[in-house]
Amino acid sequence: MAVSSFRFNTLKGFVSWHNARFRALVYQVLLVAGLVSACAYLVVTTLNNLEARNVATGFGFLHREAGFAISESLLAYRPADTYARAILVGLVNTLKVAAVGAVLATVLGLLVGLARLAVNPLLSWLARTYIEAMRNVPLLLQLFFWYALITEAAPGPRQAIAVLPGVFLSNRGLVLPAFDFDTLSLGMPVLQGFNFAGGITVSPEFLALLLGLVLYTSAFVAEIVRSGIQAVGKGQWAAGRALGLSDRQVLRLVVLPQALRIMVPPMTSQYLNLTKNSSLAVAIGYPDIVSIVNTTINQTGQAIEGVLIIMAAYLSVSLSISVLMNMYNRRLARVAGR
Repeated sequence: MAVSSFRFNTLKGFVSWHNARFRALVYQVLLVAGLVSACAYLVVTTLNNLEARNVATGFGFLHREAGFAISESLLAYRPADTYARAILVGLVNTLKVAAVGAVLATVLGLLVGLARLAVNPLLSWLARTYIEAMRNVPLLLQLFFWYALITEAAPGPRQAIAVLPGVFLSNRGLVLPAFDFDTLSLGMPVLQGFNFAGGITVSPEFLALLLGLVLYTSAFVAEIVRSGIQAVGKGQWAAGRALGLSDRQVLRLVVLPQALRIMVPPMTSQYLNLTKNSSLAVAIGYPDIVSIVNTTINQTGQAIEGVLIIMAAYLSVSLSISVLMNMYNRRLARVAGR
């Protein structure tokens, strides 16, 4: 009885408006209830308005024939395929440019960040100028610039610029050698008539989007690299040199592994920004998920469902990137704690 009486008195003392924890709990419950009620009201009102206008709702349209072509795709696709297949093609195109862009932006940002810290004043000034120029010009303008430069200023295939042996740049894109897995040989592109045959052709839209994303993001990555290296104590450099290591070895073996733990969290944000910024592809005609869903909305009128699909796609990709980067960050923390 004494235990029961003690529990009752404890509960009675908690359920009191004079108890700060109880008041906080009540406020939180009321806030959640208000948010749920507001969301329910918006959903019900939207459905009623759509029904009054005879607008069909739901995702049944995904199984209907799309009826439009897609200029480039890693997946097999025909206009007779469904809208669901077309949207999947757009998602894969988005993932392709995001993955390639993240790798290239990391490599370029690392090089520019190291150049920013160079002893040579000219190299350091050039790196700083690059960073400021890329960061302060809106990405959309950069995309327009690169697309116009490739499609308008670049020559035709017959006068294509030989960037490297077997690599040609023209107003139809970038042509690269292709590896033939059947013969285990490298197939070189050859000019035939008015275009190249063989090899892999990177479309002007993909090339312009990739250039814009990589150059823009690499400027932010460079600053992350610079700040991460500068955050490592100067004593680490002195200790490495005392062991007989060169400055390059000290940077690679001592400083960068420690700076990496500092750089990973902000790098995660840059990878997320790069992925979300790829949605600007619609401005230059690259068939990413936003472009394809927009076409779907224009044909079906399912605007709400289309926007929800785009939101769900970017949310899923962003959460996946965050999970992977957090796993890598925890792994670095465990290694550092040994």
